[in-house]
Amino acid sequence: MSPRYFAVYKPYQMVSQFVSPYVQRLLGDLVYTFPEGTHAVGRLDNLSEGLLILTTDKSLTQRLLHPSRGHLRRYAVLVRGNVSPESLRQLQEGVFIDLNGKGDYRTKPCEVCILEGSPIPEREPPYIQYGPHTWLAFELLEGKNKQIRKMCRAVRHEVQRLVRTHIEDLTIEQLRSGQVLEIEKEEMERLLKLKSVQTQESHR
Repeated sequence: MSPRYFAVYKPYQMVSQFVSPYVQRLLGDLVYTFPEGTHAVGRLDNLSEGLLILTTDKSLTQRLLHPSRGHLRRYAVLVRGNVSPESLRQLQEGVFIDLNGKGDYRTKPCEVCILEGSPIPEREPPYIQYGPHTWLAFELLEGKNKQIRKMCRAVRHEVQRLVRTHIEDLTIEQLRSGQVLEIEKEEMERLLKLKSVQTQESHR
C-alpha cells in the first residue's frame, strides 16, 4: 500500500500523538479517519497550534528531521508586553536557554520581526487578550524542545499564543483549526523541498 501524507491544523490543547496514558485530547479526536500506521512527523506541544504533518511513511521523519538537514519553520507568536528593539535584537542574534538543566545553550541566529495586527484568526471559543501585547514572526532552522517559549522568556516576554504557520513551503493558510488535508506524495515532497535534497544526494 502506498504511503499517505496529511497536513493538519493541530488545535490548541491537543497533544501530537494518537495514544497517551493521560486523559487529554489526541489526534484521534480529529474528525477524520486516518489509516493504520499514521504518525506525526515532529511535534507541537499541547498549548501550541498550527501545522503538523501526519503520514504512514516511516522514512519521512528521518528525511525531514535529520540533524544534518535544517528545514525552515515559521511561527506567529503572541507575547505579553511591548517588545523593545533591544529584545528583538537579542532574539535575532541568539539567547541562552535551558536544555539540560544548565541553561547554557545559545540559540542560533534567526529571523524575528514584529507583526502589525493579528495574523491568525481568533481561536474558538473566543480568545481573550488582556493588556499590552505583541505579535512576532519567527523563522527557525532548528527546533529544540519548547524553543520559542524559552527564547521569549529569556527576554522577559511570556508567550500567550504560538501558531506554526509553515514548514518549508507547506502552510496552514487554507486550513481551519482541526482540519485535515491529504496531499499526494509528489506534492508533499515538493512543498517540503525533499526532491532537491534527494537529487543532491544522488549526485554525491
